[in-house]
Amino acid sequence: MKIRTEDKIVQAVLRKMDERSLIGQKKYGATMMQEIEGQEKDLNRFLIDVQEELMDELLYIEAAKRCLTDEIEEAMLNRMNVIGQNGNDGLHYDIQVNEEEVL
Repeated sequence: MKIRTEDKIVQAVLRKMDERSLIGQKKYGATMMQEIEGQEKDLNRFLIDVQEELMDELLYIEAAKRCLTDEIEEAMLNRMNVIGQNGNDGLHYDIQVNEEEVL
């Protein structure tokens, strides 16, 4: 199959899918089509696989969110340390709100 798109993102994803397919073939000893044709997997088994993958994806999303939160907190602490090392109290970074704007 010749890939006709010139979209670099699509090309990268297709390469990753191809690599993933080769890994799966090596791990399971067959292509997905061979699993269907050989009746090694039926529709129910494929749906179970989908459910399991989606559950894993939810866990990855939650873990990534926690990593991001940790990274943001670390960056904020580093920034405050730099401000402190420069002899600043950081007060000029606070947002000043005019009382008339609040009313």
